[in-house]
Amino acid sequence: MKHTLIALFTLASHFAFGQITGTVTSNNNNPLAVVNIFIENTYTGTTTNNDGNYVLDITKTGDYTITFQYLGYKTLKQKLTITKFPFVLDVTLKEEDINLDEVVINSDENPANNIIRQTIAKRKENLKKLKSFKAQFYSRGLLKMVDVPESVFGQEVGDLDGALDSTRTGIVYLSETISKLEYQAPKPIKETIVASKVSGDSNGFSFNTATDVEFNFYQNTFELGSEIVSPISDFAFNYYNYKLVGTFYDDLGNLINKIELLPKRKNDKAFGGFIYIVEDQWSLFGTEVTLTGQQAQIPAVDLFKIKQSFTYYNTEKLWVKTTQLFDFQFGIFGFNGDGRFTAAYSDYELNPNFDSKTFSREILSFEDNANKKDSLFWETKRPVPLTSIEANDYVRRDSIQLVRESKPYLDSVDQVNNKFKFGDILGGYSYSNSYKKTYFNISSPISKLAFNTVQGWNGTLTANYTKRFEDNQKYFNTSSSINYGHSDNRLRATGQINYRFNRKNRAFISLSGGSKVEQFNPNLSSLALLNTSYSLYTEKNYLKIYDRSFAQLNYNQELLNGLYLYSDLSYNNRKPLNNTTDQAWYPKSDRDYTSNNPLDPTTAGINAFDTHNIMKLNVNTRINFGQNYMSYPFGKYNIPNSKIPTLYLGYEKGFGSNNANYNFDQYKAMLYQNINLGNKGDLTYLAKGGVFNNADNIAFIDYHHFSGNQTNVVMDGNYINNFKILPYYALSTNKAYAEIHAEHNFKGYILNKIPLINKLNFNLVAGFNAAATKTNKPYTEYSLGLSNLGWGKMRFLRVDYVRAYQGSGLVNDTFLFGFSF
Repeated sequence: MKHTLIALFTLASHFAFGQITGTVTSNNNNPLAVVNIFIENTYTGTTTNNDGNYVLDITKTGDYTITFQYLGYKTLKQKLTITKFPFVLDVTLKEEDINLDEVVINSDENPANNIIRQTIAKRKENLKKLKSFKAQFYSRGLLKMVDVPESVFGQEVGDLDGALDSTRTGIVYLSETISKLEYQAPKPIKETIVASKVSGDSNGFSFNTATDVEFNFYQNTFELGSEIVSPISDFAFNYYNYKLVGTFYDDLGNLINKIELLPKRKNDKAFGGFIYIVEDQWSLFGTEVTLTGQQAQIPAVDLFKIKQSFTYYNTEKLWVKTTQLFDFQFGIFGFNGDGRFTAAYSDYELNPNFDSKTFSREILSFEDNANKKDSLFWETKRPVPLTSIEANDYVRRDSIQLVRESKPYLDSVDQVNNKFKFGDILGGYSYSNSYKKTYFNISSPISKLAFNTVQGWNGTLTANYTKRFEDNQKYFNTSSSINYGHSDNRLRATGQINYRFNRKNRAFISLSGGSKVEQFNPNLSSLALLNTSYSLYTEKNYLKIYDRSFAQLNYNQELLNGLYLYSDLSYNNRKPLNNTTDQAWYPKSDRDYTSNNPLDPTTAGINAFDTHNIMKLNVNTRINFGQNYMSYPFGKYNIPNSKIPTLYLGYEKGFGSNNANYNFDQYKAMLYQNINLGNKGDLTYLAKGGVFNNADNIAFIDYHHFSGNQTNVVMDGNYINNFKILPYYALSTNKAYAEIHAEHNFKGYILNKIPLINKLNFNLVAGFNAAATKTNKPYTEYSLGLSNLGWGKMRFLRVDYVRAYQGSGLVNDTFLFGFSF
């Protein structure tokens, strides 16, 4: 039965109603993929699949001229008289006669350079020509794995939800999208997905969108991991050498120049391969380019390939993109494979009249039941027929899905996975009821064993229960945590209940309470991890903590598109803590642990604040101006506008304290922006400040604490919101304050131009940080660093040299080591 279904499925893709079907091969009988096929003088077209098969949607009999266009091959026009359907038309394309007969060679000038200069001069004009259009868009994405390992780092990989066969090879992702596109410069493309299909997921929604594969070579740069320089950009001659391979005439009599791209340096963000340029019009006829993952700084990818074909529409005097192939090969940790995203653009309507309501901040949406289209719809509307391998995958994965979603199967899998294993002693234990979508896990106390001078050795045990609902938009979660400190002989416990209402405005509420230790500056997230080793090995206890017993209510929501609310209200009982142990593995004769008082670490027995009760209210907003978004049936995905900084506004109030001096108000604001500078890298900055009111004698906990670093290590990859070598709590203040952080990652713009060094593919990073308060001299940091360090495909390390000044004097300089993600 299975093989019968596959045969019928494949047969239907070739002989659907009212269509011309066939196969396109080369003159040596090899199938040609992504051949551009269209009806002459119309916008109706299609493209071939990987097997060279095509389906051209024609519903009426009559006389037609069908054009077959493929880079490197002569364009073929076939005149037909169709009297009935189905109509089969197989064709063979002959390789293009590429020669240099039409070129006058001048020893003083590379002829390719003159062609490129002319094309660069027309770049902006050509970019503006396609100022508005409507079009149909089809995309197919396929990801195939080869020889996947059984396990990685001791963790079983499995069969990837039935995708892998006995040879550990198979298609892990296959999806199709049919969309309607609308565009009007300078707005982004608006895409309405009419149909979406995902192999092995009957409720799936494809992530193949037109925006994701919009590689426009008329732009100076476009993003592909990094910003890649177009071979016809204004500054292309800084990155490319060019060679004229030859010329040929297309079917319209246009002279086409085939030019080879030769990046000047190995690791430059520049393409290899070929571009085809129309003489006199200086427009793109096609592209066949390659880029290594090393150039794009995506280490897992070995190679990218982009192939585009353009078709000329005489009425508008315009070349438009009609087909595109985006291929890639990858490999990491034994996972090897390749992928292909095929895109076909058809039924162009150029310069349509859009009304004022056509475009909004919503740039992607789905029609109702877009993922419920039946096989008849796909057979009649799919412009690129499935290959036999793809057809087989749909049938096999869809049948597997029915089994794997059944209660008996899910119960059998859970029964195996829920068995306690020896490794759970170290990694924790998990229990699932997949059919009911309930999940429970409990951590291992060994995994969260830590040391500090207040608690001594302490371990934390956490338990978590989650219930997801049928639509996967809502979930309920409850968790608890128990922490015991051996030296202070204190057991502390917390609990929390969370509920997410949906994934569109992300309304979320939580209630929590209990007792725990907290840092005076809770933003020092990685310090707790580093403190154990720094204390025991070097006798440096940077972690400063206090005891907090609390009850807290949180509520978050996106109120309007781009406007977010984050709020919490809490009751707190806060107590100071003191050191209870001086344990160190390598005690230093000239060094002692500092006290747990960050205000005065040299004095023991004096606390930074008095025990007290206080109510705290925090109301914070984030405003993403000009935010676009994509509307999926199961949620909303926001796309911040990088051209406008994000604004944060906040209000914090302490009230109801049994110590009236501890009540206060704080007003704060922050700006953040990442600016894409094209081939010159990225500039990121963050500026924030605040003012206190009625805060002269508040608890030190409620001061503004600048995020410093005394460990010379960055664990979390966060460089933009932290000072690199500022001592913790050195500038803490209850007065007005301001700080700024800026960093420019040149992404190879400088180092790739230096001989020998450019072979390393490092990135130069320049940084600046500054802090100002009423009671301290201005503090500044200047840094130069190298990122993308590592070996092979493991390039996630970074090193910085930092100099710090206060006032006009140097206070410190050192190296900083860390991770860069």
